[in-house]
Amino acid sequence: MGTPQANLAWALPLALALAAIACAFGLAKAVAAAMDGIARQPEAAKDIQGAMIIGCGFIEALTIYALVVVLLFGLGIIAIH
Repeated sequence: MGTPQANLAWALPLALALAAIACAFGLAKAVAAAMDGIARQPEAAKDIQGAMIIGCGFIEALTIYALVVVLLFGLGIIAIH
């Protein structure tokens, strides 16, 4: 077992990669559902598209939060003792 800093050196990139992969799956599912909804009801395309864009923004925000946490730990602003 290594030091806490050594553990962070491999854990932080893995955590960020996991967050990015989860975000990609979430975005793919959201966009696929929106496209399916637009195909079923073309007259509601603007409403569906607006809701999809807001949802995609929330999904992307989660990945940005993960990036901020990784940077805080990586730069030593938050320390593990």
